[in-house]
Parts: sequence; C-alpha cells; structure tokens
Amino acid sequence: MSAYLIVDTQIENATVYEEYKKLAKPIAEKFGGIYRARGGQLDIVETDLWSPTRIVIIEFPDMKSARAFIDSEEYAPVKPLRQNNAKCTLFIVDGS
Repeated sequence: MSAYLIVDTQIENATVYEEYKKLAKPIAEKFGGIYRARGGQLDIVETDLWSPTRIVIIEFPDMKSARAFIDSEEYAPVKPLRQNNAKCTLFIVDGS
C-alpha cells in the first residue's frame, strides 16, 4: 500500500532551500519516492486545524520506504538544510 510523505513548508532562506530541493529529490527517488505536488498553487477550503503554506507530497511504495528515506544516511546531511532554512510540519500517512 502506498504511503505519502506530506510536508508543509514556510521557506525562510530561498537560496539555500533551492539547494536543498536539488539534493533531496534524487535521494527520495532512490527510496521509490515520486513527487506528486511540490509547492503548487493552493485552493484552501477550510482551516480549522491549520492553514497550509507550501505543500509537498511524495508518494512512496509503503510506510517503510518513506521512513527509510527520512532516516537514511544519504538524507542525514541534507535534512539540516531544510530544518535550518524553513519551518516545516512533516508527516507520513498510509494510502488506501
């Protein structure tokens, strides 16, 4: 069953974040990740719990693959580029 890594990102340093995007994408793809949305236009309908900023959705073959990407040695040096240059909410959800 597919799993989706979903990130809501408020970019604080666009220059460094562009470098992060270039480095993270091939690593996600190595773990079977397919980018389904990457900061496209939002049509926000309801905001009772949170108001999204910039949404990224990456589809993985399963939860294990998504978690393997996040916890991988390859991603470890890249993750701080995101964490230090953007505020994020990140979660993985099972598909149906």
